[in-house]
Order: sequence, then structure tokens, then C-alpha cells
Amino acid sequence: MHLLAHLHPLQWAMALCALLAMLAGHLGPFAAYALLKPLPLLLCLALVWRRADHQGQPVASRWLLAGLALSLLGDVCLLSGQGFLAGLAAFLLAHGCYIVLFHRGLPWLPHRPALLAVLACAALVYGHLATHGLPVDMRLPVAAYVLVIAGMAAQAIGRAQVLRSAGARCVAWGALSFMVSDSILAIDRFVQPLPAATVWVLGSYYLAQGLIVHGMLQVLRVPQTK
Repeated sequence: MHLLAHLHPLQWAMALCALLAMLAGHLGPFAAYALLKPLPLLLCLALVWRRADHQGQPVASRWLLAGLALSLLGDVCLLSGQGFLAGLAAFLLAHGCYIVLFHRGLPWLPHRPALLAVLACAALVYGHLATHGLPVDMRLPVAAYVLVIAGMAAQAIGRAQVLRSAGARCVAWGALSFMVSDSILAIDRFVQPLPAATVWVLGSYYLAQGLIVHGMLQVLRVPQTK
């Protein structure tokens, strides 16, 4: 309830568009899904552009905007059946932006137990994919992606352990939700179709981006004048 009380109108709009995109992805038609799917990320970009302190913290704001813009590109690429690799590359770069963002002012991977736990989970998911249908020509790209997203999540968790703030914990939960979303997507695509996969993939994905943006804006937003 505390979180909901502090949401910006653009965040409420993002949540509504996310629900509509999930519904359209599950029930159709595809045209509605293609129109609605990018809207939550566009609203995230608008929110960061409006509320972040671009003068006081220009570098951090740009990394966050870059991560969101690359995620938006990945969303669009994945709308096409032929755009999976392009989408994978866009999201890999987005995670790279998030890693740099979460590292600012902190050591690399400051919490080793979190790193080991995340890598273990990532290895289990990749091992399951590799032994249950992941094409040989996709193994290297997917392995690279798994390592990068695991690094992003580990950096976010380490940041939360160091900062001990609500915003940092929000970002860490967002990073973990991102891993859940991509794991469901990969299993649905390469192992076996999952019931209501689009709902679960998009739901955890939009939650991830929303939590990351909300958490980062706790430190990046423009100070309110009294």
C-alpha cells in the first residue's frame, strides 16, 4: 500500500497498458497486441524523462534511458517471428546498461553469495534448455545472454545489500523478475509451450521494468522544491 500511494500517474498508465497488452497477447487479435506491447516501455521512458534529474545526475539518467530504449527495441523485434536474435541482442545491451547503472558508486558484484546463487539458478535454466530442445546454433547466443542477465541481477542484489534502501531492494526484485520472465520465455520457446505463457512472460517483464524504474527514481528524481 505504501508503494501504491506514491505512484505517478504515468506509472498507473503503464500498469493499465501492461494489463491490456497481456490480455491482447493471450486472446488476440495480434494487431492489438502489436500496438499495446510497446506502450508500457514508452510510458517508462516518458516517466524517467519527466522525473529524473538530468542536470544533477546526467550520466545515471542516460544509462537508465538507454536501458529502457534498448528494451523497447527488443520488444518490437520480438513481435516478429524472425526477430528473436535481434531482440536477444537488444535486451543483452539493455542489461549491459543496467549493469553499469547499478555499479555506479559501488564495487563490481559486491555480494558474492548473491552472485553464486544467481549463477547457479542461471546454470540450471541454461542446462535445462540445452538438454531439452535448444538448437545448437542458439546455444552460444543464449549462453552469453544468460551470463549477462545473471550479472545484472547479481549487481542489483549486491547494490541492495550495500545500500540497504527501499529503492535498491525494489531494483533488485525487478532484476529477479526479469530473470523469471526470460526463463519462462525461453522454456516456452525452446522446450515446450506453456499455458498462458504470454501472460506470465509479459506480467513478470513489465513488473521487472516497473520496479527498476521506480527504484532508480528514488535516487535519480529531481528534488522537490518547498
